[in-house]
This record gives sequence, structure tokens and C-alpha cells, in this order.
Amino acid sequence: MQTSTLHFRSFLLLLAAVSVAFISILLPFYAAIFWGGVLAVIFSPLHRLLARLFGGRHRNLAAFLTVVCITLIVILPLIFIAGALAKEVAGMYNRINTGQLNLGHYYEQIIAALPPSVHGWLDSFGVGDLLSIREKLSTGALQASQFLAKQAVNVGQNTFQFIIGLGVMLYLLFFLLRDGAALVPRLKSLVPLEDAHRHDLFQKFATVVRATVKGNIVIAATQGLLGGLMFTFLGIQGSLFWGVLMAFLSLLPAVGASLIWVPVAVYFLVTGAYAEGIILTLFGVLVIGLIDNLLRPILVGKDTKLPDYVVLISTLGGLSVFGLNGFVIGPLFAALFMACWDLFPSAVLLNQNAAERLDDARAAAPQTAIASAATSEAATSEAATSEAATSEAARREAITPTGSPGSPETPPPR
Repeated sequence: MQTSTLHFRSFLLLLAAVSVAFISILLPFYAAIFWGGVLAVIFSPLHRLLARLFGGRHRNLAAFLTVVCITLIVILPLIFIAGALAKEVAGMYNRINTGQLNLGHYYEQIIAALPPSVHGWLDSFGVGDLLSIREKLSTGALQASQFLAKQAVNVGQNTFQFIIGLGVMLYLLFFLLRDGAALVPRLKSLVPLEDAHRHDLFQKFATVVRATVKGNIVIAATQGLLGGLMFTFLGIQGSLFWGVLMAFLSLLPAVGASLIWVPVAVYFLVTGAYAEGIILTLFGVLVIGLIDNLLRPILVGKDTKLPDYVVLISTLGGLSVFGLNGFVIGPLFAALFMACWDLFPSAVLLNQNAAERLDDARAAAPQTAIASAATSEAATSEAATSEAATSEAARREAITPTGSPGSPETPPPR
């Protein structure tokens, strides 16, 4: 028994060591692996549809066509947008550096157009010093543009690493789509939980991934696209940059894209461009603001939506810890956290029931042993009695004379 326990503990130690070593090897490609899994979960319905069309006999072809569709729908548009965005960021950096784009000047125009009563109210909050605010806005805009330009240069320098990561993601995506139906039951069997708990956790994982990507990202992209088109229609420079920025901010509930279009609408209204200000305000409230309420129930469903405060905190925390990948990882961890705590009462109840059954079995063990001993003793006594009776019958038969009962014994001849 002790040898078996020692062997099991040694195996657990070996398993932990090789798992840590394998994870450390995969860490340089964790983003590619993560997004490969996310895309496999999202596009698994498309793969199942193609597999049914091919009769289930051409799994490789169905997985390959799914990867081609993902490349055309998701990857290539993102690459084109990233290239155009890098050029626009570089142009915006040049305009800010040369003074052509001065946020402080725009702020000064807004303050000058306000009535004097508002000036006193702004002074009470410490935002009435135009010179100080103008310098801070100009410095902040310059630093932000420098950061974005530096990131664009880093992306250009790391093109080879990006290509390798993209290849790893597509390669992994192909096999996850092809063998996903067999991998999921195997992964479920490795989780040391009850069957119902395993099913709930895996279902929650798939639901949150689809909700975060299919819901939040599609809605954010739609809001950013519409906002960028409206900025282009109104003649605002850098519409692609502002549209992408609105798309990222739309991942944050409650505020979202309004952080961009509201200041622009206010600037139009206070500077006398009433038509542009009214158009942008109505478009922002009636179109951009209602996109979430209209599309989310269709794409996600009301029962899978996390509370807005949880989405906000988990998204910001995920972005600060995991970078750009955090806007999916943060809500995913938050949803799994809430799912585990939802399962906690049932897990406690199952543990209590198992403990009660174990106690009942231990209490019934002595009585069962006594009854078994009594039964064994009775069986032994009965067997001994039967054996004695058999021996007695054999002895009597051995001493009984041959012939008919009662007949005289025939004397031997002389």
C-alpha cells in the first residue's frame, strides 16, 4: 500500500514537472494558440455545416475550407486596416509635431464660445486656466502620437515574428477544427469534477468566448465603422484612426464610443457649425448608441450577457495584464469565476452527501461483519452436523451383515 502511494505521488510530481516545461515552451506563442482556440470555437458551426455537406468523409477538406473562410473574412481585412492605420497614425504624428493639429487650440475655441457664467463654474473646478490646459492637451496628444508611431514601427520591425505567429495560429486552427469533436470529450474527462459540473463549465467557456468575440467585437467593429463613416462624411481628418479608436472604446460598456464623438459634437455646436453638430449628435445617439441594444440580443442572447460593471472591470484588468489579448481573456476569466462560484453550492451539497454515505457505510460495517460471522458459524455447524450424520450412516452400513434381514446365517459345509 505504501509503495503504491509513493509511486502515485512520484507520478504526480513528474506530471507537474513536464507540464510546466511544456507550458514554458509554448509561452512565446501563447497569443497565436489563444486566438487559434478562440477562432475554432467561433467558427465551429461553419465547420460542422461544411462537414455535413461533404457527408463527414472529407474532414480535411471541410477544415481547410473553414480556415480559408476565416482568412478571407477576418485576417486579411485586419491586415489591410492595420496597414492603413499605421500610415494614418504616422500622418497624424507629423501634423501634431508641426502644429497643424493642436488639441489645445480646439479646447480654447470651445471655452471662448461658452457664456461667462460657465467660465466661473469651470474656474471653480480648476479647468478654466486656458494656457495650462492647452499645454497639457498639446503635450498629451504629442506623447500619445509618439507612442502610436513607436508601436507602428515595432510592428514593422517584428514582421517576421508576426508571420510565424500567424502561421502557427492557422496551422493549429486547422487541427482544432478537424479534431475538435474528439478533443472536447477527452479534455472533459481530464477535469476532476462531476459530470454535470464539467458540462456546465465547458458550456460556459464556449458561450463566453462566442459572446465576447461574436458579440462585443462585432458590435464594437460596427460602431467604429459607422462612426468612422460619419466622421468622413463630416470632413473630419483622420476618420480611420478615430473609427478604430471608437471601436476599441466600444468594448467598454456605458461610455464606449461616446468618448470620441461627444467632444467633437460639442466642438461643432459651440463653434457655430450647428448642422454638423446636430447631425453627429443625432447619429451618435440614435445609431451608434442603439447598436448595442439592437445587435446584442441577436448575436449573443440576453441570458449570456455579463453585468456591465463586470465587463468593464474585467476588460480593463485584462488589457493591463495581457495587453491587447486581454479584452477577451479578462471577460473569459470573469465568466469562469462566476460560473465556478455558481457551482459552489451544488459542489458542497455533493460533498456532504458523499460524506454521509461514507459515514453510513462505516456505521453499517460492524453489523455486517457480525451478521456475516454468524452466518458463517451457522453454516460451519450445519456442515459439521451433516458430516457427522454421514459418517454414522457409513459406520452402521459397514457393520450390518449381508443378506435378507432376519434370515439365519448359513453354516459353512463340513
